[in-house]
Amino acid sequence: MNYNITVLDGDGIGPEICAGAIKVLQKIGEKFGHKFNFTHLPIGGCAIDECGVPLPEKTVEGCLKSDSVLLGAVGGPKWDNLAVDVRPEKGLLGIRKAMGLYSNIRPAKLWKSLANASPLKYELVKDGIEIIIVRELTGGIYFGERASGDNWATDTEKYSVAEIERITKIACELALKRKKQIVSVDKANVLASSRLWRKTVHEYCEKNYPEIEVKDVLVDNMAMQIVKDPAQFDVVVTSNLFGDILSDEAAQVTGSIGMLASSSLGDTKCGLYEPIHGSAPDIAGKDIANPIATILAAAMMLRDSFNLSKEYTAIESAIQGVLDENYRTADIMEDGKIKVSGSKMAQLIAEKI
Repeated sequence: MNYNITVLDGDGIGPEICAGAIKVLQKIGEKFGHKFNFTHLPIGGCAIDECGVPLPEKTVEGCLKSDSVLLGAVGGPKWDNLAVDVRPEKGLLGIRKAMGLYSNIRPAKLWKSLANASPLKYELVKDGIEIIIVRELTGGIYFGERASGDNWATDTEKYSVAEIERITKIACELALKRKKQIVSVDKANVLASSRLWRKTVHEYCEKNYPEIEVKDVLVDNMAMQIVKDPAQFDVVVTSNLFGDILSDEAAQVTGSIGMLASSSLGDTKCGLYEPIHGSAPDIAGKDIANPIATILAAAMMLRDSFNLSKEYTAIESAIQGVLDENYRTADIMEDGKIKVSGSKMAQLIAEKI
């Protein structure tokens, strides 16, 4: 199969980590008989330097024509003094809108080999964990009506049945590839929007995904359970506000954001895949940036946009194999391990496939 991938290298370490992911994808192509065609287009600060805007029209057109999009990172102090509406981060917000992306998938995966990196007790995470948080991205209180006076302010949480159904569908599709279980997080004991959320999730799953087991957890209890017993969770679906908070909490449990990927999806298979970390301009060009998050983002692309589950598993297994052989980049280095550069880590993973 042929797949056309738009690569938005972006700023700082973006080009380095994208290069590592491309190396791994090329090896996947060789082993499984696929051809990946890569088109590099500017976004963020580099787009401002080249085109005068953080999101050129040619970048939007290229992304919409591709089968999926891989993003490095955007931003850096070089552009901090620009007006807010033309700063690099506007490019990221713009491409999400242009692609119609309304969900954010954030896997918080702690590899068994890195269990000591977690701030939690070793006994809680010794076998590794993976919580996939599916966050609604374009609705809820962040986009609701707001008003304020001299001594008051209000923000409105509003969701429609259609908005809840479409994010539930994405969570269910992920769950089908895993344990066929989802946890829906809400505050239904207090909020009317959460009562609609809970009702809609259950009705949609019963009608369209009867094989999926649905469990409800209140958001305050969920926040506690993530640090008390994170291994009990698999796929979690929740609103914009709750997902924003819980995904960061779950990420912290893993001990290193250099290992965490994310994706944003909409109604089509063309998604946006990226690491959760920033552009880290202070280490750009030094070949010390950890490429694993971006490699995992590319793996998610194979699974979720291209339906290539075996290829996804091959990348995960290769990463696990390299970690089991004690290779580490600077950000996850421990005593007694073998320190390697970012490009070397990508090479080792590719060779394991």
